[in-house]
Amino acid sequence: MNAVQWGDAPTWGATLFAGGAAWFAYQTIKSQRQQITEQRQFIAEQAANLALERIELRAAAENRKWSQARQISMHHRESGGSTDGEGNITENDHWEVFVRNSSDSPVHEVDVRFGTAYLAAEVYSVPSTALSGNNLGELWARPIHLLGPGRIARFVSQSWPAATVHNNRPQLLFADDSGIQWSLDSYGKLEEIPAGDSL
Repeated sequence: MNAVQWGDAPTWGATLFAGGAAWFAYQTIKSQRQQITEQRQFIAEQAANLALERIELRAAAENRKWSQARQISMHHRESGGSTDGEGNITENDHWEVFVRNSSDSPVHEVDVRFGTAYLAAEVYSVPSTALSGNNLGELWARPIHLLGPGRIARFVSQSWPAATVHNNRPQLLFADDSGIQWSLDSYGKLEEIPAGDSL
């Protein structure tokens, strides 16, 4: 049996130690890479969840913003002025517009525009008796600065020839309880009026 060459033993020991250290370093780097990959996946999932939550919050805020405005309604009709010998209306000469606040909060600066330039000639509060009886209600100034929950107002245009009446359809303008300004046209199209534009 040959004697161990001790001169080579320290080299072997150093080689084994270096190999163990390299293996340990490799395992550490591999573990860190796996952790970084998992962290990136977690961050990506969290970012996606936050984006979805933001979308849902925006949708809920948008729905809340439109909620009151959608509860303000306008019913309109052309009304007559000319009658035949039997009292039947033969020509319509003005608009009557009924505005109802069906929301739980007041609306502000309520007004009706006819066509592009005409404003209501008369505005009345509408008590419940006015809907079925002859009570016209109390005469109000326009615009109505505050129309409370459940209240109805009636706007009456000036009198025109029949063709002019039809060409000057009503448009409702109001601000909700948050101060957002809205317009509602005679076809039921509700739009937010951009900030800075006047009612």
